[in-house]
Amino acid sequence: MSKPELEFHLPAAPWTAPPGAGVGVREQVLAEDARGERRTTLVRWEPGTDTSEQGVAHHEFWEEVYILEGALHDLSLDETFAQGTYACRPPGMPHGPWTAPDGVTMLVFTYPADTDMDTDSGTAA
Repeated sequence: MSKPELEFHLPAAPWTAPPGAGVGVREQVLAEDARGERRTTLVRWEPGTDTSEQGVAHHEFWEEVYILEGALHDLSLDETFAQGTYACRPPGMPHGPWTAPDGVTMLVFTYPADTDMDTDSGTAA
């Protein structure tokens, strides 16, 4: 199932709290398929956001994250990831918990685990 065809426009979707998200996390859906399995979102964490209570995250789907602004600190790795860094996480990959002392804005793509991946290039087929 595909996402809709959209030409350049100013996104009008409201910023909302994603299901299960911690305090200070908001997202704006830019595009998604009818089932909500393939999504493109902007995700914004307010300064001071801390996901320690949720513990380490594991998803049943692929997740790609590009940090547009700010930084995330991974508490498990004790490493900070700043503007311009990127992650591609296969289903089940552990990550986090995180803090965002100064806030962060990310571009996030998610898609189902059964999506065919071209193993040579690492991109969705």
